[in-house]
Amino acid sequence: MSRLLSSALSLRRDPRILKLPPYLSLLCIAIGVVWLLLLPLDNYSRHTYISENALLPGQVHTYFGGSEQNVFRAYRQELDALADKDNYEINDKLETIFKGVGIKVGRQNYTYHSAGEAYTGENVYGILQAPRGDATEAIVLVAAWRSTEEQLNRNGVALALTLARYFKRWSLWSKDIILVVPPDSRTGTQAWVDAYHDAHDPDNVASLPLKSGALQGAIAIDYPSEQRFEGVHIIYDGTNGQLPNLDLINSIVNIAGGQMGIQTAIQDMKHHTSRYLDRLRTMLRGMLSQGLGISAGPHSSFIPYHVDSVTLQPYGEGWHDEMAMGRVVEGTFRSLNNLLEHLHQSFFFYLLMQRDRFVSIGTYLPSAMLLSANFTIMAIFLWVKSGQPAAQANRPALVKPNRGTSKDRKESEAPHLPTQAVERDLFLPLGVVAGCHAASILPLFVFNNLPASMLSPAFTIFSLASAALPSVISHLLTTFSAPTTQHFQLTKSFSLLILGMSLATLATLNFSIAFLVGLLASPLTFVQPTRSVVARYSLAGLLSAVAPPVVVYTAAQFWNVPVVEMLREASFGWNVWGMYTAVVVWCIWWPAWLVGMVNVLGVVSE
Repeated sequence: MSRLLSSALSLRRDPRILKLPPYLSLLCIAIGVVWLLLLPLDNYSRHTYISENALLPGQVHTYFGGSEQNVFRAYRQELDALADKDNYEINDKLETIFKGVGIKVGRQNYTYHSAGEAYTGENVYGILQAPRGDATEAIVLVAAWRSTEEQLNRNGVALALTLARYFKRWSLWSKDIILVVPPDSRTGTQAWVDAYHDAHDPDNVASLPLKSGALQGAIAIDYPSEQRFEGVHIIYDGTNGQLPNLDLINSIVNIAGGQMGIQTAIQDMKHHTSRYLDRLRTMLRGMLSQGLGISAGPHSSFIPYHVDSVTLQPYGEGWHDEMAMGRVVEGTFRSLNNLLEHLHQSFFFYLLMQRDRFVSIGTYLPSAMLLSANFTIMAIFLWVKSGQPAAQANRPALVKPNRGTSKDRKESEAPHLPTQAVERDLFLPLGVVAGCHAASILPLFVFNNLPASMLSPAFTIFSLASAALPSVISHLLTTFSAPTTQHFQLTKSFSLLILGMSLATLATLNFSIAFLVGLLASPLTFVQPTRSVVARYSLAGLLSAVAPPVVVYTAAQFWNVPVVEMLREASFGWNVWGMYTAVVVWCIWWPAWLVGMVNVLGVVSE
């Protein structure tokens, strides 16, 4: 035992150990990327299944159809007459229809401000009280007047009204059914859900005059086209990358495909071949949508309140009509009506490869954690290295004297580290890191509060300032402080430690953005001050290629949208949806990049 402890102590003092962390960090990055690429394989993903037995999807006969199609066409004609009317005239007509069916009606005004623009509207909604319920639970049916593509949601609203009239005639409901018709798919639902949970700003969003019980689920219909459709696209991404319970998606897939014979698709993969590349493409699209954190449809506003919801969007040209879509919604509502408690048994954290194949958080999380661990490993390594004398940092692992006794020779040949650590000067490194993080408040405030007309010039000015700032900081450090190697080691150590801890924490909430930022920031692990001018500016060029402003601009060019539109969408997400993507980009990633550039351009004093 004593020999084992002695060997362990000798290994701990071996200076060769300090050569391992950079290679270990590189290994973490490589394994993390390969791990993600393996997920679409059959051995790492699995088939979906229903965890909540009470749902019983597809086990009941749906009766929606027949004469209801005439009612649907009549409603659609009435709505066509409202196409050019304003929001309040439309709601007056919808209120009349609701009351004619025998549904209690409420209306709600709201106003949001973002990027110098005001978003004003009025929601109208009706509550169908359950004959066999006590108003403690409710299911929501949403049909926005404008679809996610800003088209008139003619069939969606008409179908929702027809379903409300149809549901009113049935006595089997144990949960209230709430029909919400917001003026658009972006702001109206958010105002309604916030007010329903009393989380709204009374100065901008009015309270709801009518309420029911706890919301158990929500289905949004996005159906602007009039042609017969091929399948149903299930949009499930929520704000800030939150996802609905997987049982809800599985139930809709089961009802549409197994009972109705309707194809289903996710992430715009409408012709999935079940091969590796299609699975990988579907997974990466889901990760990108989750990483951006934007609202994907009217359903996204419900998910932050733990209300499982999706948007159903017919696609393609086929033989299925509006009645088939109505039967899918009816079957889903019948399943949700069976619930004895809130959906909780299935997964809330998952990546879908296709409509019936997924990986859970326990399988995919290590890939992001490995990327985060690479920063932490290097941070600890630099902290240890900063406490060593410069002369000892480069001494050989084994020193073999030419003379002395056998015992002295054995002791001198043993690997060892100095027993005395160098005192660390923390003031300058802490000041640099704290200053860079404090400066990150500026882009966060500017891009979320400026009017849209000033976003483009503000981004240009910030990008130029961001590119010049590392040189300015390095020059000031050299002029006033004469930083040493230890200062740069500690500066990088503190920055990587903050980055690693932040991404590791974020990975449990939004895996995708943690993985993407970790991958783009991985060059920061290996940069350091160098005396070679060529190497210095080569490293600076590498880091500049993955600078946050450059990545934002490149993404805008890739998606063929102006940068100002991306910034306006981010500002809208911050001010309306509570999206925190901007915090990750400007307050976590950008300061770490800035510190990395300062380390690259820094000049070590003798």
